[in-house]
Amino acid sequence: MFVEPVRTTLAEMKILFVCIKNASRSPMAEALLKMSAKKKVKVYSAGIKPGKKVHEEVANAMRELGYDLSGHQPRHISAFSDLIFDYVAKMDVPDLGDMVMAKWICDWDIPDPAHGGTAEYRKVRQMITDKLHAEVP
Repeated sequence: MFVEPVRTTLAEMKILFVCIKNASRSPMAEALLKMSAKKKVKVYSAGIKPGKKVHEEVANAMRELGYDLSGHQPRHISAFSDLIFDYVAKMDVPDLGDMVMAKWICDWDIPDPAHGGTAEYRKVRQMITDKLHAEVP
């Protein structure tokens, strides 16, 4: 569901990353943006079929950068139904329909690293970093 744009400052922005299980790509994107964004930007991640926990390889890949994802609990997108996001990036997720309210929803072509090893997680981490620099307002 799209909502009419409202002027916001970067300090007021709400950004959501969505993937299937909220166990690899979306928590990695959330963590990477939290590491690089201004402190007042609110960053979230969710899944449409959340897993039980974050993949260990994701936690390891983020630990290499000094970020601890080991306590991340995958969440369903419905946990954020009361928020209006400025920007939503979805990865391998179908149309979100009424599951989320957003001013802008973008498809990110980021592969699922779940069946790869450490090198694949590092590659995906870099792809997400590049997307953050290129596309996140």
